[in-house]
Amino acid sequence: MGVTKSEIFTQEQNNLAKIAKVLGHPARIAILQHLFKINSCVCGDLVEVIGLAQPTISQHLKELKNLNLIKGNIEGTSVCYCIDQENWKEIRILLNNFLNFNSNSSNCC
Repeated sequence: MGVTKSEIFTQEQNNLAKIAKVLGHPARIAILQHLFKINSCVCGDLVEVIGLAQPTISQHLKELKNLNLIKGNIEGTSVCYCIDQENWKEIRILLNNFLNFNSNSSNCC
């Protein structure tokens, strides 16, 4: 695929695309759902719950962390992951604005 030419799109459009890309994998959705349910856990816990290999889980955690959906705190030899509540609020607002865009319009084709 060619260059995305992201500079021709608004910052909001680029941000929404990044969010959609990261949320576009079911393992990442499962990780987020698990973290919302239990508040925090280490990678090994996610391996047991989700059933993927540790390197795979680690890669998904990295993608979620790069977008600041989650954060990790070092506890001994492990990293404990949790939802980054502040960034989650901002992302939720961005997604809500997008999903509610022109929702009052009943005219279609």
